[in-house]
Amino acid sequence: MINRRNLLVDFLLRGSAAGLVAASFPLRAQQDHSGHGAHADHSQHHSPAQHQTAAKKSVNTTKEIPTVSTQKPELTDQGYRPVITPNGRTLPYRLNDGVKEFHLIAEEIEHEFAPGSKIKAWGYNGSTPGPTIEAVEGDRVRIYVTNHLPEHTSIHWHGILLPWGMDGISGLTQPPIKPGETFVYEFTLTQHGTHMYHPHADEMVQMALGMMGMFIIHPKEPVTPAVDRDYVVLLHNWAVHPGTYRPDPSVMSEFDLWTMNSKVFPAIESMVAQTGERVRIRVGNLSMWNHPIHLHGVQFDITGSDGGRWPQNQWRKEVTEIVGVGQTRDLEFIAVPGDWAFHCHMSHHTMNAMGHGMPNMIGAKQPEAQLNKVLPGYMAMGENGMAEHQVHTDMGHMPGPENTLPMMMGEGRYGKLEMGGMFSMIRVRDQLGSKVGLYEAPAGTQAAKVAQVPDGIPR
Repeated sequence: MINRRNLLVDFLLRGSAAGLVAASFPLRAQQDHSGHGAHADHSQHHSPAQHQTAAKKSVNTTKEIPTVSTQKPELTDQGYRPVITPNGRTLPYRLNDGVKEFHLIAEEIEHEFAPGSKIKAWGYNGSTPGPTIEAVEGDRVRIYVTNHLPEHTSIHWHGILLPWGMDGISGLTQPPIKPGETFVYEFTLTQHGTHMYHPHADEMVQMALGMMGMFIIHPKEPVTPAVDRDYVVLLHNWAVHPGTYRPDPSVMSEFDLWTMNSKVFPAIESMVAQTGERVRIRVGNLSMWNHPIHLHGVQFDITGSDGGRWPQNQWRKEVTEIVGVGQTRDLEFIAVPGDWAFHCHMSHHTMNAMGHGMPNMIGAKQPEAQLNKVLPGYMAMGENGMAEHQVHTDMGHMPGPENTLPMMMGEGRYGKLEMGGMFSMIRVRDQLGSKVGLYEAPAGTQAAKVAQVPDGIPR
């Protein structure tokens, strides 16, 4: 029995990577817990102790999924429209004798993936990813990099053409930036496009802990067709074991958090647009996986990369585009009304804290009463699939380990979205106000329940 109990405990601990914490972020204003389907009786699936623990960990279930500002950025004096970094910001600069001067500070930070999960990360200027750098083709930039980390670092300007000594490879193109030191990089931007920055010193550790950012270079001459809203999304993966507070840099493939701009759904800010606007989403990938990024509702054009905006005869229509490790891709489309899903199409990348090593319990009867004698409070789950996971976590039946998110979160107008990780939305309205309300489908344009299938339809 001891051996069997140890095996079960091991299964439950590994299964706890599913992140059984009572937390959700509704999209609608109110949530009704009263109806969970006629087949589901959850009344016996909890204990008072579990409810008490869950109550301490639950978040405000009336909180709406956040969106970026609906305000469209104005053109700058240099004629470009600034990018929008969901859950982030653009790094300010000062102009010194014609040179744009920036300052990046590498430092340890506290980062929140979503309410209920915080880590000690490494980033730049208080955030991961670091603030987006924006400049214009032809600009001279001077970037000071100060190291407040406990070890040396450097910074590589990924995809940017510059002198060899400015490439930021520790030991090859420069000495390492030791703790407390500041290095300066200076070069003229001879290209435009979607680029990134990250360390090239102890790279596996420093990137695994969150050190990265986007570097956008706008074209010197305006290009057509012009873009109305320009978004920046950086993809990353994290190994944060249940109950821990520091990412594990030794993990190669079994990641449990998949992020856009270092947030997981539903804490990822939705992107907004007005019907008919041309929208660009610049996607960079500094994770250790390739990501097939899928957008619902439109066929987008792949229009550029770190090689700049491509000639229009090289654009191609897609609904899913693989963004490989170390790559950037620009997706452009004309916005149509709706709340459209935008996500990685690797299904487990739209799950938070998923336990990849869990046994497959689908179709297997679990002796719950007997298991409760060994492990009080154990709740069988997964016999008929995982669709009820969010119901259980929302109701506080499965509080799970400390600092670990549920696999599935988010509440929509019609129920639970059952998503996490690399999932966001493009929220398009005919007229944008200061806030984006719930989308109303026009009459006759929504799937609906019917009483029966008409006779005569072959099958």
